[in-house]
Amino acid sequence: MRLASSLKFFLQAAALGILMAMLLLLLFPQLKTQPFEHWWRNQQVGVSSFSYAASRAGPAVVNIYTRSFQRGEASAQLSATSLGSGVIMSDQGYVLTNYHVIADADQVIVALQDGRILNGEVTGFDVPTDLAVLKINAAKLPVIPQDDELNPQVGDIVLAIGNPYNVGQTITQGIISATGRTGLSSMGPDSNGRQDLLQTDAAINAGNSGGALINVYGEIVGINTASFQSLAHQESYGINFAIPYALAHRIMLELISNGRVIRGYLGVSGADIPPMMAQLLKMGDQTGLYVEGLNEQGPAAKAGIQVEDVLLKIDGQPVRNTRHAMDKIAETRPGTTIDVTVLRDGKLLTLPIVIAEDRRFQRLR
Repeated sequence: MRLASSLKFFLQAAALGILMAMLLLLLFPQLKTQPFEHWWRNQQVGVSSFSYAASRAGPAVVNIYTRSFQRGEASAQLSATSLGSGVIMSDQGYVLTNYHVIADADQVIVALQDGRILNGEVTGFDVPTDLAVLKINAAKLPVIPQDDELNPQVGDIVLAIGNPYNVGQTITQGIISATGRTGLSSMGPDSNGRQDLLQTDAAINAGNSGGALINVYGEIVGINTASFQSLAHQESYGINFAIPYALAHRIMLELISNGRVIRGYLGVSGADIPPMMAQLLKMGDQTGLYVEGLNEQGPAAKAGIQVEDVLLKIDGQPVRNTRHAMDKIAETRPGTTIDVTVLRDGKLLTLPIVIAEDRRFQRLR
């Protein structure tokens, strides 16, 4: 009788232990990969080391070297032209980096942290987001941890991994200082103002471009892309930018599928409407895009849109601001007909417009 009672007690204790373990895994999924001792210490005193994150992500961050032909009077020879970093995103050998790292390259060399040196083939690139995808052929590739549900917040601790100045893989630490940064002059003339960049004070120097911005679990948060420079080209401290993982991943999949990113094009340039102008236009609580310029050969002009029109709705959806309107158009498949509601001289007009393909940024490297 006592034996049966003891056995029942132990079985109940074991069942309770299993239940508690399952509950912990549901509440803290990082326990599946993170050592319990490391996790428990961090819960008690906060993150005291980033070695766990570095060990998970570091092997998947590669060094990228490019060479191009320098043509002389009698012959041409390959010379080193650029230095950058990249991130292995899949075990099929796809590597994400910045477009500006490989823009002028005739040869791309990818150096893994385990010592392997491989040729990188350009799968595709996207100038507006400054992203490019390379393909390397090798087995047992380290892949950076990824979380499709990731939602970076201001104040999150992040680490930037790359190869600054070719000194070797280096990790710098900071926080996310801001999200949704757009229209930065330092991003160059091809910037379309829709990058939705993350701002961080983690140091990003020459050679870090294309490397990984990760969180304390080693998961990729973004692709390091630039440090801020003012119009006076003054050096900045603590103002650096990364392309968010969600955007970079979406662009990568399009480049793998199509070799390019297919965007819709309307052919207008515009600005947000300040409150004073909204009162003058008698818009009430409505928001929209004020049309400042038109491509005379673009879809909008052909459909009858005019300068000084206000775009209030696109395909039935209210236009919140200029960026929202441009994003909506860019995401519309070329060839699609949409209705655009316009305010002109106090009157509402609805015009059907056939969206064209945006080819402004398509170019040969």
